[in-house]
Amino acid sequence: MHRFIVVGGGAGGLELATRLGDRYAPHKNKGGVHAQVTLVDRNPTHIWKPLLHEVAAGSMDPFTQELEYAAQARWHGFEFQQGDLTGLDRANKRLTLGTVLDDDGAELLPARELEYDTLIIAIGSTTAFFGVKGASEFSLALDTVSQAERFRKRLIAACMRAEHQVHEPVESGPGTSSTSTEPRIQVAIVGGGATGVELSAELRNTAQVLSAYGLHKLDPRHDVGIVLIEAGPRILPALQERVSTATAELLTKLGVRLMIGETVAEVAPGMIRTASGKTVRADLTVWAAGIKAPAILSELDGLPVNRLGQLIVRRTLQTEVDDNIFALGDCAACPWPGNERNVPPRAQAAHQQASFLLKALAARLENKPLPEFTYRDFGSLVSLGHFSAVGNLMGGVIGGNMLIEGLFARFMYMSLYRLHIAALHGYARMVLDTFAHWLRRTTLPRVKLH
Repeated sequence: MHRFIVVGGGAGGLELATRLGDRYAPHKNKGGVHAQVTLVDRNPTHIWKPLLHEVAAGSMDPFTQELEYAAQARWHGFEFQQGDLTGLDRANKRLTLGTVLDDDGAELLPARELEYDTLIIAIGSTTAFFGVKGASEFSLALDTVSQAERFRKRLIAACMRAEHQVHEPVESGPGTSSTSTEPRIQVAIVGGGATGVELSAELRNTAQVLSAYGLHKLDPRHDVGIVLIEAGPRILPALQERVSTATAELLTKLGVRLMIGETVAEVAPGMIRTASGKTVRADLTVWAAGIKAPAILSELDGLPVNRLGQLIVRRTLQTEVDDNIFALGDCAACPWPGNERNVPPRAQAAHQQASFLLKALAARLENKPLPEFTYRDFGSLVSLGHFSAVGNLMGGVIGGNMLIEGLFARFMYMSLYRLHIAALHGYARMVLDTFAHWLRRTTLPRVKLH
Protein backbone atom coordinates (compact mmCIF):
# COMPACT_ATOMS: atom_id res chain seq x y z
CA MET A 1 0.00 0.00 0.00
CA HIS A 2 1.03 3.59 -0.58
CA ARG A 3 2.49 5.08 2.61
CA PHE A 4 1.38 8.58 3.60
CA ILE A 5 3.13 10.20 6.56
CA VAL A 6 1.78 13.48 7.94
CA VAL A 7 4.21 15.21 10.31
CA GLY A 8 2.43 17.64 12.60
CA GLY A 9 -0.95 17.26 14.28
CA GLY A 10 -2.11 20.86 14.17
CA ALA A 11 -5.28 22.11 12.53
CA GLY A 12 -4.24 21.21 8.99
CA GLY A 13 -2.19 18.08 9.67
CA LEU A 14 -4.74 16.38 11.91
CA GLU A 15 -7.63 17.19 9.56
CA LEU A 16 -5.68 15.76 6.61
CA ALA A 17 -4.65 12.57 8.44
CA THR A 18 -8.23 12.05 9.63
CA ARG A 19 -9.73 12.41 6.16
CA LEU A 20 -7.01 10.31 4.51
CA GLY A 21 -7.64 7.56 7.06
CA ASP A 22 -11.39 7.71 6.46
CA ARG A 23 -10.84 7.42 2.71
CA TYR A 24 -8.04 4.88 2.39
CA ALA A 25 -7.99 2.68 5.52
CA PRO A 26 -8.76 -0.95 4.54
CA HIS A 27 -11.54 -1.35 7.09
CA LYS A 28 -13.05 1.99 6.06
CA ASN A 29 -12.88 1.49 2.30
CA LYS A 30 -13.21 -2.22 1.58
CA GLY A 31 -13.78 -1.97 -2.15
CA GLY A 32 -11.48 0.87 -3.20
CA VAL A 33 -7.86 1.97 -3.11
CA HIS A 34 -6.06 1.34 0.17
CA ALA A 35 -3.20 3.29 1.71
CA GLN A 36 -1.33 3.37 5.00
CA VAL A 37 -1.66 6.71 6.80
CA THR A 38 0.60 7.68 9.72
CA LEU A 39 0.42 10.85 11.79
CA VAL A 40 3.52 12.03 13.66
CA ASP A 41 3.51 14.62 16.43
CA ARG A 42 5.76 15.44 19.38
CA ASN A 43 2.79 15.58 21.76
CA PRO A 44 0.22 12.89 22.60
CA THR A 45 -2.73 15.30 22.39
CA HIS A 46 -4.10 18.00 20.11
CA ILE A 47 -5.64 21.35 20.95
CA TRP A 48 -6.62 24.02 18.45
CA LYS A 49 -3.82 26.59 18.68
CA PRO A 50 -6.05 29.70 18.40
CA LEU A 51 -7.52 28.66 21.78
CA LEU A 52 -4.23 28.98 23.68
CA HIS A 53 -4.84 32.60 24.69
CA GLU A 54 -8.04 31.41 26.42
CA VAL A 55 -6.06 28.68 28.20
CA ALA A 56 -3.52 31.30 29.33
CA ALA A 57 -6.28 33.52 30.68
CA GLY A 58 -7.92 30.59 32.45
CA SER A 59 -11.23 30.92 30.59
CA MET A 60 -10.74 27.52 28.97
CA ASP A 61 -9.72 24.27 30.66
CA PRO A 62 -7.41 22.59 28.13
CA PHE A 63 -8.10 19.11 29.48
CA THR A 64 -11.74 19.34 28.39
CA GLN A 65 -10.72 20.39 24.85
CA GLU A 66 -7.69 18.19 24.17
CA LEU A 67 -8.00 15.33 21.71
CA GLU A 68 -5.93 12.15 22.10
CA TYR A 69 -4.13 11.42 18.84
CA ALA A 70 -4.15 7.67 19.54
CA ALA A 71 -7.92 7.68 19.99
CA GLN A 72 -8.46 9.73 16.84
CA ALA A 73 -6.24 7.30 14.95
CA ARG A 74 -8.28 4.35 16.17
CA TRP A 75 -11.56 5.97 15.17
CA HIS A 76 -10.42 7.07 11.71
CA GLY A 77 -8.14 4.35 10.42
CA PHE A 78 -4.65 5.86 10.66
CA GLU A 79 -1.63 5.18 12.86
CA PHE A 80 -0.05 7.56 15.36
CA GLN A 81 3.65 7.84 16.16
CA GLN A 82 4.83 10.21 18.89
CA GLY A 83 8.17 11.94 18.48
CA ASP A 84 10.05 14.95 17.13
CA LEU A 85 11.13 15.05 13.50
CA THR A 86 14.94 15.01 13.76
CA GLY A 87 16.17 13.98 10.30
CA LEU A 88 15.25 13.19 6.70
CA ASP A 89 16.81 10.92 4.08
CA ARG A 90 15.16 11.91 0.80
CA ALA A 91 17.04 9.40 -1.33
CA ASN A 92 15.70 6.46 0.69
CA LYS A 93 12.38 8.14 1.58
CA ARG A 94 12.99 7.77 5.27
CA LEU A 95 12.53 10.13 8.20
CA THR A 96 13.90 9.91 11.74
CA LEU A 97 11.99 10.52 14.96
CA GLY A 98 13.76 11.46 18.16
CA THR A 99 13.58 9.81 21.56
CA VAL A 100 10.47 10.49 23.66
CA LEU A 101 11.09 11.03 27.38
CA ASP A 102 8.62 10.86 30.26
CA ASP A 103 8.18 13.56 32.91
CA ASP A 104 11.12 12.17 34.91
CA GLY A 105 13.49 12.22 31.93
CA ALA A 106 13.46 8.45 31.40
CA GLU A 107 13.20 7.07 27.88
CA LEU A 108 9.62 6.34 26.93
CA LEU A 109 10.09 5.64 23.21
CA PRO A 110 13.41 5.14 21.39
CA ALA A 111 14.52 6.98 18.28
CA ARG A 112 12.89 5.43 15.19
CA GLU A 113 12.93 5.55 11.42
CA LEU A 114 9.79 5.58 9.28
CA GLU A 115 9.59 4.99 5.54
CA TYR A 116 7.20 6.90 3.30
CA ASP A 117 6.04 7.20 -0.27
CA THR A 118 4.47 10.62 0.24
CA LEU A 119 5.51 12.93 3.09
CA ILE A 120 3.39 15.89 4.20
CA ILE A 121 5.05 18.33 6.62
CA ALA A 122 2.69 20.42 8.74
CA ILE A 123 4.64 21.22 11.91
CA GLY A 124 3.35 24.77 12.28
CA SER A 125 5.36 27.64 13.72
CA THR A 126 7.08 28.81 16.88
CA THR A 127 7.57 32.19 18.52
CA ALA A 128 10.23 34.44 17.01
CA PHE A 129 12.15 36.54 19.54
CA PHE A 130 14.15 38.41 16.86
CA GLY A 131 17.30 38.37 18.96
CA VAL A 132 15.91 40.86 21.50
CA LYS A 133 18.04 40.81 24.63
CA GLY A 134 16.40 38.81 27.42
CA ALA A 135 13.22 38.08 25.47
CA SER A 136 13.54 34.30 25.43
CA GLU A 137 14.73 34.17 29.04
CA PHE A 138 12.33 36.55 30.78
CA SER A 139 9.12 36.38 28.76
CA LEU A 140 6.59 33.65 28.11
CA ALA A 141 5.48 32.44 24.70
CA LEU A 142 2.12 30.79 23.97
CA ASP A 143 3.08 27.99 21.59
CA THR A 144 1.97 25.05 23.73
CA VAL A 145 -0.60 24.14 26.37
CA SER A 146 2.14 23.84 29.01
CA GLN A 147 3.33 27.39 28.30
CA ALA A 148 -0.22 28.73 28.48
CA GLU A 149 -0.86 26.88 31.76
CA ARG A 150 2.40 28.19 33.19
CA PHE A 151 1.36 31.77 32.48
CA ARG A 152 -2.10 31.22 33.99
CA LYS A 153 -0.69 29.84 37.24
CA ARG A 154 1.81 32.69 37.51
CA LEU A 155 -0.97 35.24 36.96
CA ILE A 156 -3.18 33.79 39.70
CA ALA A 157 -0.20 33.56 42.07
CA ALA A 158 0.67 37.21 41.38
CA CYS A 159 -2.92 38.26 42.15
CA MET A 160 -2.94 36.36 45.42
CA ARG A 161 0.39 37.84 46.51
CA ALA A 162 -0.57 41.38 45.52
CA GLU A 163 -3.68 41.26 47.73
CA HIS A 164 -1.52 41.23 50.86
CA GLN A 165 1.07 43.75 49.73
CA VAL A 166 1.03 47.35 50.90
CA HIS A 167 0.20 49.53 47.92
CA GLU A 168 2.19 52.74 47.56
CA PRO A 169 1.34 55.31 44.85
CA VAL A 170 4.25 55.72 42.45
CA GLU A 171 4.64 58.94 40.53
CA SER A 172 5.78 58.59 36.94
CA GLY A 173 9.17 60.09 36.24
CA PRO A 174 11.16 61.07 33.15
CA GLY A 175 11.66 58.23 30.72
CA THR A 176 8.94 56.01 32.19
CA SER A 177 5.62 54.97 30.68
CA SER A 178 3.66 54.60 33.93
CA THR A 179 0.65 56.65 34.93
CA SER A 180 0.37 58.62 38.19
CA THR A 181 -0.44 55.49 40.17
CA GLU A 182 0.98 52.10 39.31
CA PRO A 183 -1.31 49.05 39.29
CA ARG A 184 -0.41 46.37 41.82
CA ILE A 185 0.03 43.84 39.01
CA GLN A 186 1.06 44.69 35.49
CA VAL A 187 1.04 42.32 32.54
CA ALA A 188 2.96 43.41 29.45
CA ILE A 189 2.14 41.83 26.11
CA VAL A 190 4.67 42.38 23.34
CA GLY A 191 3.08 42.22 19.92
CA GLY A 192 -0.18 43.72 18.69
CA GLY A 193 -1.18 40.89 16.38
CA ALA A 194 -4.17 38.62 16.88
CA THR A 195 -2.62 36.68 19.78
CA GLY A 196 -1.62 39.78 21.73
CA VAL A 197 -4.93 41.54 21.17
CA GLU A 198 -7.05 38.51 22.07
CA LEU A 199 -4.99 37.79 25.19
CA SER A 200 -5.22 41.36 26.45
CA ALA A 201 -9.03 41.34 26.26
CA GLU A 202 -9.28 37.87 27.77
CA LEU A 203 -7.07 38.91 30.69
CA ARG A 204 -9.35 41.83 31.49
CA ASN A 205 -12.21 39.35 31.76
CA THR A 206 -10.07 37.09 33.97
CA ALA A 207 -9.31 39.94 36.37
CA GLN A 208 -13.01 40.67 36.77
CA VAL A 209 -13.93 37.03 37.35
CA LEU A 210 -11.16 36.47 39.91
CA SER A 211 -12.44 39.45 41.86
CA ALA A 212 -16.05 38.23 41.64
CA TYR A 213 -15.10 34.84 43.06
CA GLY A 214 -13.26 36.47 45.96
CA LEU A 215 -9.88 35.02 45.03
CA HIS A 216 -8.43 38.47 45.55
CA LYS A 217 -9.82 41.85 46.61
CA LEU A 218 -8.06 43.93 43.99
CA ASP A 219 -9.89 46.36 41.78
CA PRO A 220 -9.94 44.39 38.51
CA ARG A 221 -9.59 47.50 36.35
CA HIS A 222 -7.15 49.70 38.25
CA ASP A 223 -5.08 47.21 40.26
CA VAL A 224 -4.49 44.82 37.34
CA GLY A 225 -2.78 46.70 34.54
CA ILE A 226 -2.48 45.39 30.99
CA VAL A 227 -0.05 47.00 28.54
CA LEU A 228 0.02 46.04 24.86
CA ILE A 229 3.24 47.06 23.08
CA GLU A 230 3.34 47.17 19.28
CA ALA A 231 6.33 48.25 17.19
CA GLY A 232 4.26 49.21 14.15
CA PRO A 233 1.98 52.21 13.65
CA ARG A 234 -1.16 50.26 14.65
CA ILE A 235 -2.30 47.00 16.19
CA LEU A 236 -3.47 44.13 13.96
CA PRO A 237 -1.22 45.22 11.08
CA ALA A 238 -2.26 42.23 8.95
CA LEU A 239 -5.91 43.34 8.95
CA GLN A 240 -7.66 46.35 7.50
CA GLU A 241 -7.06 49.68 9.18
CA ARG A 242 -10.73 50.11 10.10
CA VAL A 243 -10.67 46.74 11.91
CA SER A 244 -7.54 47.85 13.74
CA THR A 245 -9.12 51.17 14.71
CA ALA A 246 -12.31 49.54 15.99
CA THR A 247 -10.28 47.05 18.03
CA ALA A 248 -8.07 49.76 19.53
CA GLU A 249 -11.16 51.69 20.66
CA LEU A 250 -12.64 48.60 22.31
CA LEU A 251 -9.39 47.75 24.10
CA THR A 252 -9.06 51.30 25.37
CA LYS A 253 -12.59 51.11 26.81
CA LEU A 254 -11.56 47.90 28.59
CA GLY A 255 -8.64 49.68 30.23
CA VAL A 256 -5.88 48.13 28.14
CA ARG A 257 -3.04 50.62 27.65
CA LEU A 258 -1.73 50.67 24.09
CA MET A 259 1.87 51.61 23.34
CA ILE A 260 2.05 52.00 19.56
CA GLY A 261 5.27 52.55 17.64
CA GLU A 262 7.43 51.28 20.50
CA THR A 263 10.10 48.70 19.68
CA VAL A 264 11.19 46.51 22.59
CA ALA A 265 14.97 46.65 23.00
CA GLU A 266 15.35 44.52 26.14
CA VAL A 267 13.33 42.32 28.44
CA ALA A 268 14.60 42.05 32.01
CA PRO A 269 13.13 40.61 35.23
CA GLY A 270 10.18 42.83 36.13
CA MET A 271 10.64 45.34 33.33
CA ILE A 272 10.86 46.09 29.61
CA ARG A 273 13.01 48.75 27.93
CA THR A 274 12.04 50.21 24.58
CA ALA A 275 14.26 51.59 21.86
CA SER A 276 12.96 55.10 22.58
CA GLY A 277 14.27 54.90 26.16
CA LYS A 278 11.02 54.16 27.98
CA THR A 279 10.86 51.67 30.83
CA VAL A 280 7.74 49.60 31.36
CA ARG A 281 7.12 47.71 34.56
CA ALA A 282 6.15 44.10 33.83
CA ASP A 283 5.36 41.57 36.54
CA LEU A 284 4.54 39.14 33.74
CA THR A 285 5.68 39.47 30.12
CA VAL A 286 4.12 37.62 27.20
CA TRP A 287 5.96 37.60 23.88
CA ALA A 288 3.59 37.51 20.90
CA ALA A 289 5.54 39.66 18.47
CA GLY A 290 5.92 37.22 15.59
CA ILE A 291 6.40 33.67 14.41
CA LYS A 292 8.98 31.64 12.56
CA ALA A 293 9.17 28.10 11.27
CA PRO A 294 10.80 25.43 13.48
CA ALA A 295 14.58 25.28 13.06
CA ILE A 296 14.53 21.62 11.98
CA LEU A 297 13.13 22.59 8.57
CA SER A 298 16.42 24.21 7.54
CA GLU A 299 18.22 20.93 8.30
CA LEU A 300 16.08 18.57 6.19
CA ASP A 301 18.37 17.16 3.51
CA GLY A 302 18.54 20.17 1.24
CA LEU A 303 14.90 21.28 1.23
CA PRO A 304 14.94 25.04 0.46
CA VAL A 305 13.52 27.47 3.04
CA ASN A 306 12.86 31.21 3.05
CA ARG A 307 14.15 33.81 5.53
CA LEU A 308 11.48 32.77 8.06
CA GLY A 309 12.59 29.15 7.83
CA GLN A 310 9.44 28.06 5.98
CA LEU A 311 9.64 25.35 3.33
CA ILE A 312 9.30 26.90 -0.12
CA VAL A 313 6.52 25.12 -2.00
CA ARG A 314 4.92 25.42 -5.42
CA ARG A 315 1.22 25.98 -5.91
CA THR A 316 0.77 22.19 -5.83
CA LEU A 317 2.15 22.42 -2.24
CA GLN A 318 5.08 20.23 -3.31
CA THR A 319 8.53 21.37 -2.22
CA GLU A 320 10.72 22.91 -4.91
CA VAL A 321 13.20 20.03 -5.11
CA ASP A 322 11.19 16.93 -4.19
CA ASP A 323 7.82 15.96 -5.65
CA ASN A 324 7.31 13.36 -2.93
CA ILE A 325 7.31 15.95 -0.13
CA PHE A 326 4.45 18.39 0.48
CA ALA A 327 4.06 21.11 3.11
CA LEU A 328 1.07 23.06 4.41
CA GLY A 329 0.12 25.52 7.09
CA ASP A 330 2.41 27.93 8.92
CA CYS A 331 5.58 26.02 7.98
CA ALA A 332 4.98 26.40 4.22
CA ALA A 333 5.76 29.44 2.06
CA CYS A 334 3.00 29.07 -0.51
CA PRO A 335 2.54 31.55 -3.39
CA TRP A 336 -0.61 33.67 -3.39
CA PRO A 337 -1.21 34.81 -6.99
CA GLY A 338 -2.18 38.45 -7.27
CA ASN A 339 -0.59 39.31 -3.92
CA GLU A 340 2.91 40.40 -3.03
CA ARG A 341 3.04 38.11 -0.02
CA ASN A 342 2.55 34.39 0.46
CA VAL A 343 -0.56 32.70 1.82
CA PRO A 344 -0.93 34.07 5.37
CA PRO A 345 -0.33 31.79 8.39
CA ARG A 346 -3.94 31.41 9.48
CA ALA A 347 -6.06 28.48 10.57
CA GLN A 348 -8.38 28.98 7.60
CA ALA A 349 -5.41 28.63 5.23
CA ALA A 350 -4.34 25.34 6.86
CA HIS A 351 -7.92 24.07 6.63
CA GLN A 352 -8.16 24.97 2.94
CA GLN A 353 -4.81 23.37 2.19
CA ALA A 354 -5.80 20.15 3.99
CA SER A 355 -8.97 19.96 1.88
CA PHE A 356 -6.96 20.68 -1.26
CA LEU A 357 -4.38 17.98 -0.48
CA LEU A 358 -7.07 15.37 0.05
CA LYS A 359 -8.02 15.84 -3.61
CA ALA A 360 -4.45 16.33 -4.83
CA LEU A 361 -3.18 13.16 -3.16
CA ALA A 362 -6.06 11.21 -4.70
CA ALA A 363 -4.90 12.44 -8.10
CA ARG A 364 -1.33 11.43 -7.19
CA LEU A 365 -2.42 7.87 -6.42
CA GLU A 366 -4.11 7.73 -9.83
CA ASN A 367 -1.01 9.17 -11.57
CA LYS A 368 -2.97 12.22 -12.71
CA PRO A 369 -1.62 15.80 -12.91
CA LEU A 370 -1.87 17.64 -9.61
CA PRO A 371 -4.13 20.69 -9.32
CA GLU A 372 -2.87 24.05 -8.03
CA PHE A 373 -3.91 25.51 -4.70
CA THR A 374 -5.80 28.81 -4.65
CA TYR A 375 -6.29 30.51 -1.31
CA ARG A 376 -9.66 32.17 -0.72
CA ASP A 377 -9.65 34.88 1.93
CA PHE A 378 -12.90 34.67 3.87
CA GLY A 379 -11.91 37.57 6.10
CA SER A 380 -10.50 37.70 9.60
CA LEU A 381 -12.02 37.73 13.06
CA VAL A 382 -10.45 38.77 16.35
CA SER A 383 -12.04 37.78 19.66
CA LEU A 384 -12.20 40.23 22.53
CA GLY A 385 -13.35 37.59 24.96
CA HIS A 386 -16.81 37.87 26.46
CA PHE A 387 -16.85 41.57 25.65
CA SER A 388 -17.01 41.53 21.85
CA ALA A 389 -15.34 40.50 18.61
CA VAL A 390 -14.37 42.42 15.49
CA GLY A 391 -13.39 41.50 11.98
CA ASN A 392 -13.89 41.83 8.27
CA LEU A 393 -16.10 39.19 6.69
CA MET A 394 -16.08 37.59 3.25
CA GLY A 395 -13.32 39.88 2.01
CA GLY A 396 -12.29 37.79 -0.99
CA VAL A 397 -15.73 36.50 -1.94
CA ILE A 398 -18.14 39.39 -2.39
CA GLY A 399 -15.59 41.75 -3.89
CA GLY A 400 -15.57 44.03 -0.86
CA ASN A 401 -15.16 43.97 2.89
CA MET A 402 -17.82 44.19 5.55
CA LEU A 403 -16.77 45.29 9.02
CA ILE A 404 -18.55 43.28 11.70
CA GLU A 405 -18.39 43.52 15.46
CA GLY A 406 -20.32 42.68 18.57
CA LEU A 407 -22.49 39.63 19.13
CA PHE A 408 -22.62 38.56 15.49
CA ALA A 409 -18.83 38.70 15.17
CA ARG A 410 -18.49 36.77 18.42
CA PHE A 411 -20.83 34.07 17.09
CA MET A 412 -18.85 33.84 13.85
CA TYR A 413 -15.59 33.52 15.79
CA MET A 414 -16.94 30.70 17.95
CA SER A 415 -18.19 28.95 14.80
CA LEU A 416 -14.62 28.66 13.49
CA TYR A 417 -13.70 26.23 16.25
CA ARG A 418 -16.91 24.26 15.81
CA LEU A 419 -16.11 23.85 12.10
CA HIS A 420 -12.72 22.45 13.10
CA ILE A 421 -14.45 19.93 15.39
CA ALA A 422 -16.80 19.01 12.54
CA ALA A 423 -13.83 18.36 10.25
CA LEU A 424 -12.40 15.93 12.81
CA HIS A 425 -15.56 14.18 14.00
CA GLY A 426 -18.41 15.02 11.65
CA TYR A 427 -21.31 17.39 12.21
CA ALA A 428 -23.38 15.06 14.40
CA ARG A 429 -20.60 14.64 16.96
CA MET A 430 -19.79 18.34 16.72
CA VAL A 431 -23.35 19.18 17.80
CA LEU A 432 -23.12 16.73 20.71
CA ASP A 433 -19.73 18.12 21.73
CA THR A 434 -21.12 21.65 21.69
CA PHE A 435 -24.02 20.62 23.93
CA ALA A 436 -21.69 18.73 26.30
CA HIS A 437 -19.40 21.76 26.50
CA TRP A 438 -22.38 23.96 27.40
CA LEU A 439 -23.40 21.54 30.17
CA ARG A 440 -19.88 21.57 31.62
CA ARG A 441 -19.85 25.36 31.64
CA THR A 442 -23.01 25.45 33.76
CA THR A 443 -21.22 23.66 36.61
CA LEU A 444 -17.80 25.29 36.35
CA PRO A 445 -16.55 28.82 37.10
CA ARG A 446 -15.93 31.04 34.07
CA VAL A 447 -12.20 31.02 34.87
CA LYS A 448 -10.06 28.14 36.11
CA LEU A 449 -9.25 29.18 39.66
CA HIS A 450 -6.42 26.84 40.67
